[in-house]
Amino acid sequence: MLKTFSSKTSPIVLASVADYFKVLSEVSRLQILSCLRSGAMNGKEITEATGLGQANLSKHLKALTQAGIISRQPQGVSVYYEIADPMIFDLCELVCDRISNQMQQRAKEFEQFTAFTTPST
Repeated sequence: MLKTFSSKTSPIVLASVADYFKVLSEVSRLQILSCLRSGAMNGKEITEATGLGQANLSKHLKALTQAGIISRQPQGVSVYYEIADPMIFDLCELVCDRISNQMQQRAKEFEQFTAFTTPST
């Protein structure tokens, strides 16, 4: 794998990375990606699965498409959306695993704190 993220990475490249993460920083967009994990869906199916309104969904689909995260495939009167690069799920799983580990560590610390501060009877 090509390593492009280093202390010498240009600010222009870093700005693109930041923009990519901004696209992923919206809960609704992550919901959409989660829905598309099982395969292509049209707008109506995504609306039903996420509970997002049509206008809101369209806005998020546009952002995800422009970022190259999903692609759109017209089929008759419908447009189907699908994941353009399945590696997005590797990234999401990496982040979820990291958050899970942090939460488990905090829970252990809280248990220790509670045990320390709870008076014995």
